[in-house]
Amino acid sequence: MITLRPADLAREHGISTQAVRNYERDGFLPPAERTPSGYRIYTEAHAAALRAFLSLVPAHGHAAAGQIMQALHRDALDDALVLIDRGHHQLLRDRDTLDAVRTAVDHLTAVRTTEPATPSEPSSGTGTRTIGDVARRLRLTPATLRKWEGAGILAPEREPVTGYRVFRPSDVRDAELAHLLRRGGYPLAHIATVVRQVRSAGGTDTLSDALDDWQHKLTARGVAMLDAASRLSAYLAVRENRITRPV
Repeated sequence: MITLRPADLAREHGISTQAVRNYERDGFLPPAERTPSGYRIYTEAHAAALRAFLSLVPAHGHAAAGQIMQALHRDALDDALVLIDRGHHQLLRDRDTLDAVRTAVDHLTAVRTTEPATPSEPSSGTGTRTIGDVARRLRLTPATLRKWEGAGILAPEREPVTGYRVFRPSDVRDAELAHLLRRGGYPLAHIATVVRQVRSAGGTDTLSDALDDWQHKLTARGVAMLDAASRLSAYLAVRENRITRPV
């Protein structure tokens, strides 16, 4: 069995030895054996685990990456796979939302150039939603949507009698766009500008740049998921070999 020092693992990834020890402490690496003097003994299994964890971070985020590795180290492979499946599902949802936003913008731009402005659709029309409906659709809290409204991102109408917010299809589209851009790391002020451009269907250069940038991020995440899957598969192979052939 080849033994490695914390410095050996750290050097491969350009991180500190303390980071390696922290990853072991947090369950992202399997527990290391110790020498009689207390020094950690790492093996190729630890090196493979570290490669897997670090490749999962850009693919699924730091929190999910840690949860995946922790699940593996408590022998809960299915739990780890569920977390991975959720990441792929979110990526697909983001792609679908991006396509829907592009289609909506193209449609709005076409309407703006061929038709005169028309009054807003009434809030009592079919297809309207409550703030709770939209929050559940986007897996957000109503408080988040109210915050976006305060930032000028959303502009739902109010039901005359109750004062409840009423989200029309166009409001739901704005919320979908805001959610997409928020996950892309854009500040609320920038998102408000982009959404106003969607509403007006004019001056869409900024919007186009933002959507192109997010498309690049989705592509990068998809490639990162491929790399993470390969690294994780390699770690599972090493782990299985150590379990079935103890040294």
